[in-house]
Amino acid sequence: QVQLVESGGGLVQPGGSLRLSCAASGSIFSANAMGWYRQEPGKQRELVAEITNGGGTNYADSVKGRFTISRDNTKNTVTLQMNSLKPEDTAVYYCNVKFLSFPYREYWGQGTQVTVSS
Repeated sequence: QVQLVESGGGLVQPGGSLRLSCAASGSIFSANAMGWYRQEPGKQRELVAEITNGGGTNYADSVKGRFTISRDNTKNTVTLQMNSLKPEDTAVYYCNVKFLSFPYREYWGQGTQVTVSS
């Protein structure tokens, strides 16, 4: 099975940048999709960005133009570059990978805290 470990979170001022990385213990070459989600206390976990096996990307409207997702199959990593950060971006960010073939498999990282504050 796949294990995911996130890194790169921290405290940053509004307008600043952070880069989140997710390292997979196993190969993600055959994964149908990989993505980043975020969750604030008392709120639903929401999709931030995802990248499919065909290279297509999807972003939440709130982060379009500011965040960029990428993957490196050789290194088994997925990265989220976050620019022009806003206080409302504050949340715990989770790495996710989905295998849609039978049996369905989905894996989550433990999460990394991102705090945007002056």
